[in-house]
Amino acid sequence: MNSVIRHTYPAAPKSMWQRIHLDPVLLSGLVLLAGIGLAILYSATDGNVKLVYNQMIRMGIAFGVMTGVAQIHPRSFYRWSPYLYGIGILLLIAVLVFGDVGKGARRWLDLGIVRFQPSEFVKIFTPMLVARFLAQHPLPPQPRTLALAGLFVLLPVLLIAKQPDLGTAILVAAAGSAVVFFSGISWRILGGLIGAVLAALPVLWTQLHDYQRDRILMFLNPEQDPLGRGYHTIQAKIAIGSGGVWGKGWMAGTQAHLEFLPEPHTDFIFAVLAEEYGLLGALSLLILYLAIIARGLLMALQAQDTFSRLLCAGLTLTFFVYVFVNVGMVIGLLPVVGVPLPLISYGGTSMVTLMAGFGIMMSLHTHRKLVPS
Repeated sequence: MNSVIRHTYPAAPKSMWQRIHLDPVLLSGLVLLAGIGLAILYSATDGNVKLVYNQMIRMGIAFGVMTGVAQIHPRSFYRWSPYLYGIGILLLIAVLVFGDVGKGARRWLDLGIVRFQPSEFVKIFTPMLVARFLAQHPLPPQPRTLALAGLFVLLPVLLIAKQPDLGTAILVAAAGSAVVFFSGISWRILGGLIGAVLAALPVLWTQLHDYQRDRILMFLNPEQDPLGRGYHTIQAKIAIGSGGVWGKGWMAGTQAHLEFLPEPHTDFIFAVLAEEYGLLGALSLLILYLAIIARGLLMALQAQDTFSRLLCAGLTLTFFVYVFVNVGMVIGLLPVVGVPLPLISYGGTSMVTLMAGFGIMMSLHTHRKLVPS
């Protein structure tokens, strides 16, 4: 009887970073970005040590969440995604019924011991479910598959827009749509979807709140109300332009320190950086963002299964949309919406969910099966 000889090869040895499930390249970029953010925040707040200290604590929590999430095996994300998505939808409905009202919007749930914004978690749960759903079907997806995936994205977007929270709705739509885009959708179908969105714009316009329509009109012509609704955009442009090529120097900006620039430590902090560090400083920050995005896309390309590839690419593109929308808003290329600049703007909830997304990406990347080269 002929015996079958089976050759077994030892698995490639794991590095220290693979054992703790962190990607050193991506982690280095995020740590550098956080350090830059603290320096800019200190200047934007006129040396307010308390706010900087609070931000350091939030960054510590965010990096801790990222590290913890990175230890979870990708199989768990795949298995839990329908339940997490369902919980997210129920929480969004609860916000509309029981949520706290603040500044004219109902976005928060107060459970007594904790107060949180469920829409932030949906930024993660939606692309996770869409990636699982598309991974279960042949790619490129057929029209019926695309329609169902679109419904998974549209439902949370409508619930968030109802709060109203246009900025978060845009981010959730981008997160889900990014997964669909990377699934290999044909250009013909993509063109049809873009055409459908453009055709629906008049209807969407009628559904916007008055202040949201005002923001769009001010984006088109902020000079029509320079001391009112167009004030934010005009002052941000002045700050950016006054920085020139080299900038005025750290703590030497006038627009923020003389209180001309609104929200200098949150949504408009990019204008503070551009005024103090000039064109070269702003470009350096954007190059760092692009390096992080490039690393995320490379991790997606190296994924060994469809779910991991789609989810990693979707989360990376979501990060890109954060940066694109915030910078575009500050320089006057997009309407003003409440989207922070990642790891630079002051805030906690959005940063934690963003870093949780990076933790998922690191888990998908470091739990790959290693084979000898």
